Amino acid sequence: MAWALKLPLADEVIESGLVQDFDASLSGIGQELGAGAYSMSDVLALPIFKQEESSLPPDNENKILPFQYVLCAATSPAVKLHDETLTYLNQGQSYEIRMLDNRKLGELPEINGKLVKSIFRVVFHDRRLQYTEHQQLEGWRWNRPGDRILDIDIPMSVGIIDPRANPTQLNTVEFLWDPAKRTSVFIQVHCISTEFTMRKHGGEKGVPFRVQIDTFKENENGEYTEHLHSASCQIKVFKPKGADRKQKTDREKMEKRTPHEKEKYQPSYETTILTEVTRN
Repeated sequence: MAWALKLPLADEVIESGLVQDFDASLSGIGQELGAGAYSMSDVLALPIFKQEESSLPPDNENKILPFQYVLCAATSPAVKLHDETLTYLNQGQSYEIRMLDNRKLGELPEINGKLVKSIFRVVFHDRRLQYTEHQQLEGWRWNRPGDRILDIDIPMSVGIIDPRANPTQLNTVEFLWDPAKRTSVFIQVHCISTEFTMRKHGGEKGVPFRVQIDTFKENENGEYTEHLHSASCQIKVFKPKGADRKQKTDREKMEKRTPHEKEKYQPSYETTILTEVTRN
């Protein structure tokens, strides 16, 4: 069993919008590429990334972001062309997120040779649940005493420094990392999507979550409060092996569709690229 992270968290992350139609005031609820540092040009040259570039929203096609985060889990094939990707995860399973330095030459020179801080959160995708996030999390804590919503699998992670998790912030973890060095963090999500449904109809229709990453650089006082970049993706979490069954079900449903119907849907990509979150 992987070791769970139970360390104190120093700072609270600055809240940011999650998707295009979210109000800014709302609060949210694989393996090695080589022995050296990750190079974005090398990574994007890999075959699995060729299709992913086209999956980004049009606004991002010609925009180079300072960092890119890649969740090593396949996207669902049952998502329409212009909708956001959806990725299924198994409860408690360790999933790799690759932290990639995507800066152009001369961009953000102030972080050269410096560490940055990334804060990971599992948050609610639905606005209705965002309004009641505190109550939802308190209810989960009451039903699952001693458990966390989000953990880091420390033994499997590479390049992370000073990982922390506050016992009172069950859905948040943070760590420092050097953008010049290869960094992969393995996360575990322990809540499942059906734990936050009304349970009126049963079945597997659970609520979607988001994995959001906010990255900061040091200010003049050595505090990591200067925002650099935020990105997120949509996920659903199932009981162990449930994500694999759901992925298979989606794939079989798509295979039964006519060629004309299939044209309206995205292919399933081998990995999930987190898309930029705009802060207001």
